[in-house]
Amino acid sequence: MADLLPTEFDVVILGTGLQESIIAAACSRIGQRVLHIDRKTYYAGDWASFTFSGLLSWIEECKQESSSGEETGWQDQLQESEEVLLLCSRNKSVQNIEVLSYVSQDSDDDLEVGALEMKQAAAICKEGEETVPVVNEGEGCDIHHGPSDGDSKPTGQLENRASDTPPYDETVPAVPEEGNLDSTSSSALESDTVKETVQGSDLPPMQEVCIQEPKKVKITYSKIVKEGRRFNIDLVSKFLFSRGSLVDLLIKSNVSRYAEFKNVTRILTYQNGQVEQVPCSRADVFASKQLSVVEKRMLMKFLTFCMDYEQHPEEYLDFKDGKFSEFLKTKKLTASLHHFIQHSIAMVSDAASTIEGLKATQHFLNCLGRYGNTPFLFPLYGLGEIPQCFCRMCAVFGGTYCLRHSVECLVVDKESKRCKAVIDGRGQRISCENVIVEEGYLPQECCKHVQYQQISRAVLITDRSVLKAETDQQISILTVPPFEPGQPTVRVIELCSSTMTCMPGTYLVHLTCVSRRSAREDLAPVVSKLFVQDLKQENVTCGEEEEEKPHVLWALYFNMRDSSSVVKRAYADLPVNVYPCSGPDSALDCDHTVSEAKSIFEQLFPGEEFCPPAPNPEDIIYDGEGGPPRDAGFGSPATAEPSEEINAEISAGDQSTKEAETECSTKASQGEDDTPESSSPKQEENDPPDSVNDEQPEDSQ
Repeated sequence: MADLLPTEFDVVILGTGLQESIIAAACSRIGQRVLHIDRKTYYAGDWASFTFSGLLSWIEECKQESSSGEETGWQDQLQESEEVLLLCSRNKSVQNIEVLSYVSQDSDDDLEVGALEMKQAAAICKEGEETVPVVNEGEGCDIHHGPSDGDSKPTGQLENRASDTPPYDETVPAVPEEGNLDSTSSSALESDTVKETVQGSDLPPMQEVCIQEPKKVKITYSKIVKEGRRFNIDLVSKFLFSRGSLVDLLIKSNVSRYAEFKNVTRILTYQNGQVEQVPCSRADVFASKQLSVVEKRMLMKFLTFCMDYEQHPEEYLDFKDGKFSEFLKTKKLTASLHHFIQHSIAMVSDAASTIEGLKATQHFLNCLGRYGNTPFLFPLYGLGEIPQCFCRMCAVFGGTYCLRHSVECLVVDKESKRCKAVIDGRGQRISCENVIVEEGYLPQECCKHVQYQQISRAVLITDRSVLKAETDQQISILTVPPFEPGQPTVRVIELCSSTMTCMPGTYLVHLTCVSRRSAREDLAPVVSKLFVQDLKQENVTCGEEEEEKPHVLWALYFNMRDSSSVVKRAYADLPVNVYPCSGPDSALDCDHTVSEAKSIFEQLFPGEEFCPPAPNPEDIIYDGEGGPPRDAGFGSPATAEPSEEINAEISAGDQSTKEAETECSTKASQGEDDTPESSSPKQEENDPPDSVNDEQPEDSQ
């Protein structure tokens, strides 16, 4: 039998969602003794990311009925002045689950096409067509594994950049230098070989060879299952604004060193039955071919006004109580510009007020250029990595973690109405000063007066992008306005394989909206407009592939509870020192979650700093002067060598480190070396585990 937990903590936290994980890191960082428990076998709760097989297990788990704790094992631990509040043993935040598969269930062993056969596939085409070398799609790309350990900063990390000049997020491997050939050059070499072989062959006169695009490997359900570990499917679909509160918190707390990020490359919209790319930055506006010169001037004038609209109150005060859509009409914008601004830049509904629309537009514009030419970032391996990063920070500073460990009830003092302890599933009583609880743990009697909202979600696996581009490694966000009155606005996020969320040759598509009905009823109209749900159509011609919609290979629909608008006083008979945390909301960013976590922390510990900066492991202790250089930039994880600009030391708070590194560099250039041979960074006493996902269900980490 595993050892029992310590019997006394300052803070007990139930659930490992994003909000609970942020609070756990903040409490641990200021020296509080934190016990972080989750009854699930995985981190992040409703914010989790799953492999394909993990998602299927989650679906089965959600179908099981919820129940409350039984009155056994804790009665003899109560005093006369105490009572218990039984907790729910299962979360009922997800409903209306529907799974649809549009691919064959047969084995795909006889359907796979070998790489050599794909490259040498050729056909005789009409006279006059050129010979085109074939390069296997996706070949030569670097494969990056899971987030690196806390002792080193992985490529693609966030830094508080002093410059707003955005590096481009390159996803295509660089051409290797002469004499330094590696796997990245193999596709080019093989292509030349194929071309020379074809040109040197004996062919009939007046004919040339046209090499077709590689045959697409037919994807079956068994192939998806076989490659299931390549998927990281989020239950919640969000992006991070580059100047949003979550990115600022990641940078401030140094939690960003536990994760990797990529720039979102495209902002799309659905207009006049077509998917179009939205010009949002200055460069995009002037390079756009879909806008006339007059429209470009009108758009730039309006966006310039939005950047500092507070300085021009005469422009909007008469409309501040009206709708943003009505305000846009007064600016004499064309229909296309009106559509772009409202749905793809401000990203607000028709009901949004003028002030809300102006603030949203200003925020969007302020986020441009910090890390790329769009305002958004996406964490590699899915959004579920972010709660784990904060859990890791908590563990580094002494937090205790237990997965698969339930809490049966809270022990409440009858007079003070404060929670004095919790009793876990093994009957152990654990004393505490405060309890943070995911709202899904609360029993039905506490939630009888609570009115929840609902979110409609869909997860699709598709075979191509909704908008064809020069490269297939695009991360896109698409806004689809209502087709008819009463329908919701749908947000579509499309992820490529370079995000480490789906297997090569597929895309992972997330659809989200505020619920009106069941998820499938809300989202099916958009899915039918953007995708084909029948794989029998195959339109391939020699040298040119007909334009067609992406095919849906597999789909999941479900509704998720949104408790973000529920305040603490809405929960009945809740002990005064028990703080419920809401789950995910329907917004694109995580600002509400961060704001609520900060608010709870400030109620617990007034005057304490919220998530103060944590030292980098390599900066803590050195035997000699200086230390190893740090990879402190934000770069593309698919690029082997990040640029000098990205790797430059830019943090104002690290001035002493920069001086030490400069001194070391100067001595090295002069041939001096007075650093002892043993000079190397020492590991922290509480060095983080190799992976936050290491499950130790019954014991502390």
